[in-house]
Amino acid sequence: MTRTELFGYSPDAEYQTSVAYFSMEFAIDQSLKIYSGGLGFLSGSHLRSAFEKEQNLLGIGMLWKYGYYDQVRDKDNNMVPTFVQKDYSFLEDTGIVISVPVHSATVKVKAFLLRPATFGTVPLFLLSTDLAENDEVSRSITHRLYDPNESTRIAQSIILGIGGGMLLDQLNLQPDYYHMNEGHAVPLNFYLYSKYQNLGEIKKRMVFTTHTPELAGNEEHDFSLLREMSFFYHMQEHEVKFVLGLEGEKFNYTLAALKFSGKANAVSKLHGEVAREMWGGYDGICEIVSITNAQNQKYWQDKGIAQSVTGHKEQEFLERKKELKSLLFQQVADQTGKLFDENVLTLVWARRFAGYKRADLLMNDWKRFEILLAHSKHPIQIIWAGKPYPEDTGANQIFNKIINEIKAFPNCAVLVGYELGLSSLLKKGADVWLNNPKMYREASGTSGMTAAMNGAINLSIPDGWIPEFAIDGENCFLIKPAEASLSQEEKDKKENANLMDVLEKTVLPTYYEYPSKWFDIVQNGIKGVIPEFESARMADAYYKQMYRHAD
Repeated sequence: MTRTELFGYSPDAEYQTSVAYFSMEFAIDQSLKIYSGGLGFLSGSHLRSAFEKEQNLLGIGMLWKYGYYDQVRDKDNNMVPTFVQKDYSFLEDTGIVISVPVHSATVKVKAFLLRPATFGTVPLFLLSTDLAENDEVSRSITHRLYDPNESTRIAQSIILGIGGGMLLDQLNLQPDYYHMNEGHAVPLNFYLYSKYQNLGEIKKRMVFTTHTPELAGNEEHDFSLLREMSFFYHMQEHEVKFVLGLEGEKFNYTLAALKFSGKANAVSKLHGEVAREMWGGYDGICEIVSITNAQNQKYWQDKGIAQSVTGHKEQEFLERKKELKSLLFQQVADQTGKLFDENVLTLVWARRFAGYKRADLLMNDWKRFEILLAHSKHPIQIIWAGKPYPEDTGANQIFNKIINEIKAFPNCAVLVGYELGLSSLLKKGADVWLNNPKMYREASGTSGMTAAMNGAINLSIPDGWIPEFAIDGENCFLIKPAEASLSQEEKDKKENANLMDVLEKTVLPTYYEYPSKWFDIVQNGIKGVIPEFESARMADAYYKQMYRHAD
């Protein structure tokens, strides 16, 4: 399969360097459910912008039989995960089957192709082990994204990394650069070592994007288990430790990726500082630069919003925003039986549902929360949505706690089914997009970018990408962080008070009493996001900073 056959175009002269981009998840289209959250949203936008700029880049990912999970409600209206087989007639069976060693056995892996014309992305190859030739354990490797079983999750990395490397060889495609989006594909390096027998040769070809700003969130496993699983391909454990300068009994994916790569990037300027501090003490790691995440305007932005803002037409913007709110509120009514009002300020908290993102921070002072909801002069409507990891008991408890605690309020709703489609509805229908993670825990966060593109104003803690964008009161509203010396309980209390102060004293009065000022902030938000946080800028930055032209 030639590059021309794959792409349907000859890459632009500026982007001739060939790249294979490995990611465990890609959010491409609502119909292709192979992603969980921000990592997939980021990689999906990257593939779209690479296509629009005619870059010589292709994706390697996984075809998850059951996706991440389907988010539904039980008889008590609580959220529960369910797993339903997914079928995709638009994926092309390449007929290519490769054999990958996993746990001293051979697993057959089939490659499927998502062609560029289908959804407007560069080519994306998706790997599946769900084949009749495999036993049930092997077939299950590509059943669930981020399977809770440790051995299965390790096998998933082996299939992505080693299987992806083998596929490229089978296609006779030798990319100038291999790009690991997060550390999941790190076994690819052991496959390449079997070819080059030299760490320096791999470092010439490997780049890495790290997303996780805390040590505990970076995946690691016992060397002994990884050795048994054939994670290191043909390398012995002592060789791995010697070549990478590793000690101890744990193998950390991110640390290994930083040692194998010629260059790495963090996903915001602030995250770059955190990452360099976190990993800088280790010998042999590569340089870590910052390339801030971004999202694809063509996919995410409503055309009516764009036209009204570009033309400085306030009335047209308000009318279009009401239409978009009406579409969102149909979903609210359908799921919850609550009727929302298009004339009322609507605040949305929606993203991957992890504990550190603090979906329930608004409720920290319950009496004040009740007063906010009962305000007659400046009424408010609040919507929550997001997908917790199915086995994250704490996050699931928070999700269902919010459902139960807001049940009696007609102006509060929790929606299930947070995927690309619902995410788009929420961003287009929101007036205010709330982001209140614990400080320094959000590497980038991209949902606020696409919300701003659609005329929603960010109300945010200054974490992740926000410090690069925010001018408080001009293009967003900032929540002041608490002092670092406080306990987490005290920080939550203080930041809840700061959030409520901004809402009550600034956000709500501006919306209801100074609509022209509100429209100015909306316009400044869109101007601040595009082009700086649009993924064409990001795709270009990767070529200029990470994919240096091969010798």
